[in-house]
Amino acid sequence: MSDYGNPIVEPDTVTNVTLANDAGQICVHRSGDAAAPAIVMAHSILSSSAMWAVQAEWLVARGWQVLRLDARGHGASLARRPPNTMSDLVSDTVAVLDALGLEKVHYIGLSLGGMSGFGLALHHAERLHSLCLCDARADAPPDVAAPWNDRIEIVEHEGCEALADSTLERWFGREFLERSPVVAASLREIAASTSTAGFIGCARAIQGLDYLHDVDRIEIETTLIVGENDGVLPAEMAKLASRMPRATLEVIAGARHLPNIDQPGAFNRALLGHFERIHAKDNVR
Repeated sequence: MSDYGNPIVEPDTVTNVTLANDAGQICVHRSGDAAAPAIVMAHSILSSSAMWAVQAEWLVARGWQVLRLDARGHGASLARRPPNTMSDLVSDTVAVLDALGLEKVHYIGLSLGGMSGFGLALHHAERLHSLCLCDARADAPPDVAAPWNDRIEIVEHEGCEALADSTLERWFGREFLERSPVVAASLREIAASTSTAGFIGCARAIQGLDYLHDVDRIEIETTLIVGENDGVLPAEMAKLASRMPRATLEVIAGARHLPNIDQPGAFNRALLGHFERIHAKDNVR
């Protein structure tokens, strides 16, 4: 398996999906056999589909087709007209499925991608075989929403590069960044190159996150994955797991906000467990 930041070795097809109403264009990195069962992967704010490089390679090697989406204004996707809502981000995923002729997929989302995953499950359950939501909450109470105002103001005046270092330290801690300089440099470059419109649009979507009161209605087979050291999120996701009828909680020991990067082996084992449970319960591949 390649290290984070190295190119995926299998062919990777890039498709651009233009959104309705001139809202932007979503870049989709598609790898694996186009006839194989499909997994959609969505990333965190200030990141891109590149954060899933290791998992995409690992999943393709096991026979899956993987579609990694760049969110609006992130990676190679275009963004216009912020602010956006979480419903907009959900609609982007549906637009990609429609454009690529995919009726039903497995969905893996982390942080921002996990937040929009709750909306996808609530409003487009018929498009999902299963759900894997990582290090994400389903609401944004005032103490969660407020810090984004300061970050938005910084980006408006200085661009996303001004947030790159503090974001990485919050995600991983200084010790991990110092012992993984190649990973840190790659992630910093991705964060710094995020467009101002993309960041502000997605930050406003996070501030409006409001799915918590409906999570009891999500009946799709779900795995919730969270880093053990990701602040309040282990407790928040444990509460979510207790409310969602078909949810299983996996806590990744020693991990923080992006466990797929700082603990990839444990994270991949959790993914394997997710798909084994899906196959055993629903006989869905």
